Amino acid sequence: MKKFLCILGLILFGNFSLNAFAVDNINKVLSDSNIKKDTVSISVKNIESGKSVYELNEHRLISPASTQKIVTLAASLWVLGPDYNFETSLYKNTNNELFLKLGADPYLREKDLKKLMDDAKNKKVLTPKNFYIDDYIVDGVNWGEGWQWDDDLNYLMPKFGSYNIDGNLLYIIVAPTSDGAPANVYSKYFYPITFMNLAVTDSTQENGVDFERNNSISPDMLTVKGHVSKIKPYPIPVPNIKRYFRLRLEEAISDSKIEYYGTFTQKKLPSSNVYLLSVVKHPIKLAVADILKNSNNMAAESVFKIAGGKYVKNTGSVASAVKMFEAFCKKLGVNCEHIKIVDGSGVSKNNLMSADFMTDFLVALSKIPGFEVYKNIMPTAGEGTLQNRMLYFKDNLRAKTGTLSDISAITGYITSKSGKSYAFDIMINDAKSSSSDKKMLEEYILRAVYNYY
Repeated sequence: MKKFLCILGLILFGNFSLNAFAVDNINKVLSDSNIKKDTVSISVKNIESGKSVYELNEHRLISPASTQKIVTLAASLWVLGPDYNFETSLYKNTNNELFLKLGADPYLREKDLKKLMDDAKNKKVLTPKNFYIDDYIVDGVNWGEGWQWDDDLNYLMPKFGSYNIDGNLLYIIVAPTSDGAPANVYSKYFYPITFMNLAVTDSTQENGVDFERNNSISPDMLTVKGHVSKIKPYPIPVPNIKRYFRLRLEEAISDSKIEYYGTFTQKKLPSSNVYLLSVVKHPIKLAVADILKNSNNMAAESVFKIAGGKYVKNTGSVASAVKMFEAFCKKLGVNCEHIKIVDGSGVSKNNLMSADFMTDFLVALSKIPGFEVYKNIMPTAGEGTLQNRMLYFKDNLRAKTGTLSDISAITGYITSKSGKSYAFDIMINDAKSSSSDKKMLEEYILRAVYNYY
């Protein structure tokens, strides 16, 4: 008996020593960095037991940036299910009126509207009496709370809503003419926008083009500056997504040789006396991969609101999506009272989460059916936003990154050399260090976890 207790004691002491060695290594990584410890939040928890193996400022509330997408998307899938489809449907009633029911589909394109109208024409819809649009799937708030007004030309942050089409991006073509002369500037698709063209052709330099917009004067006036040597399209967010959508719809109607010159009135699809003419579908699986791997903000926001609407059985909004998220946390047994969510993507700095909450969520998520499928869609080293990062870990890491001004974050799952699995969250909120320094610190913290736990 004494021999057994001695052996048990040696094993426990050995495990304690290894854990202490791992903690010392993480602490050394932090002390060797030029980033102050009080700007770093870390939580690492064993997946199996849920117990913490390393903590630093783990309860501090910080903007999680795009790492937030892991939690909002998981909650959305709980409501929508893995087989959900974004649907845009065209109906006709007995009074020869058309109803276009929108699905806030982030993957809807102009060609899809053309297909809907071609199908209507093939079913002998030639001169509809009226054309109604049911846009009630999500509300009319097209940008997130706390999004930076001076970043509204960032193509990664387009507006979003029921009228999603073409990624809600307007492509501006800038083309050279002759050296020293103004470049040609025009939009790929018609949209009532005025260009203040200050771009000059210069064949001796690479393209260097900037865009400016003063919303207080006119959101539909764009100043184009810089030098141009080759033709190139530049994506910018559409100023008014409803107007852009209706222009594309008018073109689709005209191209399909359907005669309609009236207005498009907002109206809910009736529950009777209508029949389906055509539907365009895109699977949510597209969005899941796009959100987790490529951090698509528009897709994340659309999915979050759509799911919130389905949860409350009404029009989707951030408020309804937050209710859904809180219900999902309750189902997981995770306390979310101290955190704050104001959007689905993590773009807003008004979002606040702690490293401890994130790892609690990730541990609880790992226990539910279908988790492995979700985890395996998350990028590993060399994929998506980890394209040139974390190559040291190969397939032992599944993670979501996040970046805002002064903030860098990474969260996910890691399997150490010993074969144990951990949930981790690292958030760095430091205005004095570079983005590359923050990312390097994240990697070396994870190397310590990988090598010594």
